[in-house]
Amino acid sequence: MKKIFSTLFMALIAVAMMGQEPVITFEKTEHDFGKIHEEDGRVSVEFSFKNEGMSPLVLSNVRASCGCTTPKWSKEPIEPGQTGSITVTYNPNGRPGRFQKTVTITSNAKESTTRVYIKGEVIPKQAKPVNKYTVAVGELNMKGTTLDLGKIKKGERAHGELEYTNLKDAEHKVELATNGADDAYLASQVTLQDVKKGEVGKFVFELNTANNRLYGPVQFLAYVVIDGKKEIADPFKLTISANVEEDFSNMTTEQKQQAPIIELQNEYKLGTIAAGKNHKFSFPIKNSGVNPLEIRRIYSTDETMKIKEPKAIKSGKKGSVSIEISTKGLEAGEYMRDVIIITNDYLHPIQKVRINFAVE
Repeated sequence: MKKIFSTLFMALIAVAMMGQEPVITFEKTEHDFGKIHEEDGRVSVEFSFKNEGMSPLVLSNVRASCGCTTPKWSKEPIEPGQTGSITVTYNPNGRPGRFQKTVTITSNAKESTTRVYIKGEVIPKQAKPVNKYTVAVGELNMKGTTLDLGKIKKGERAHGELEYTNLKDAEHKVELATNGADDAYLASQVTLQDVKKGEVGKFVFELNTANNRLYGPVQFLAYVVIDGKKEIADPFKLTISANVEEDFSNMTTEQKQQAPIIELQNEYKLGTIAAGKNHKFSFPIKNSGVNPLEIRRIYSTDETMKIKEPKAIKSGKKGSVSIEISTKGLEAGEYMRDVIIITNDYLHPIQKVRINFAVE
C-alpha cells in the first residue's frame, strides 16, 4: 500500500513540474523577403517570441542551415510572460535566384526544438561595363597597339584592324602616319577621323605580299596622329607584323623533281674574337638540285650582324654567305647567334645556321 502511494505521489510531482516548464511561442515562424537585390547587401528579420511557461526560458543554441544565414539571439533567461527575439540575417552576395533557409532553436522549453524559416529571391547584380580600351594613346584609348596578321601565303593579301575610342569629353581628330617606303606593302585606313566621347573607330590595315621581296617575319610601324600632332614616340606607335611563307601547294610532280635542293652546314664555331673588333667570315651554300636555288631572304635577330647574301645558285654550284660580326659593347663571354636562310627549296624552305663565338 505504501509502495502504491509513493508511486502516485511521484507522478503527481512530475505532473506539477511539467506544468512549471517554459513554453516558447513565436509571433511568426516564417518570413518572405520577396525580391531582394544582390548589390544591396545583407537583409535581416526579427523573430519575436514569448515565454508563456511558468519558469525561465533559456535558448542554448540557435543554428542556421547554411553559412549565408547568421542568427543572433537573446542570451539571458527570459522570465515567464516576458519576450525575446532572434535576428536572422541573410547574405545574398554571389547567391542569385530563389532561396529558403531554416534556423533551428534549441532551448529548455517544453518543446526543446523549434524552427523558423526565411525565403526570398535574389535579383543578381548587373555586371559593370568593363573598359576594354585600357591602353592610353595620347588622348585616345585602345585595346592594344600591336596587330599580328599571322601566317600569310606569298601572293595573298591579309587584313586586320585595331580599335580606338575617345573616353574623354573633348572631340579629337585622328589620323595615321606611315612610312612612305612601306606603302607598296601596307595600306592603311582610318574609319572615324572626328571621334567624340564614347565613339569607336578603327585603324584598318591591308598587307599585300605580291610583287615584292617579303618573306619570313615582317614588321611595319605606324603612328597615331591626334589633332594634327605627329608624335614619333612609343605611346603613339602601332606595330603590324606577319609571317610570309612561300606557297608550294600547287607544284606539279615534274616541278618537284626539278626543284633545287639546299645543302649547308648548320653550325659553326668561330673561336675567340677580340672585344671591340669586327670579325668577318663566310660559309658556303650548295644547290644539289636541278633548277636554280633562289635566296628569298637571309637574316638574323641580332641587328649588329651584317649579312651579304649570294645571288641565285645554279645546279651543282655553290654560293657564299658573308657575315660581319661586331663585338662592340659585348662583355667578355660566350655568345651564340642564329642566321635564318629562306629559299625556294620546297622541302627545306627555312634553314638555320648557328654561329658560336667567344669575346675576350
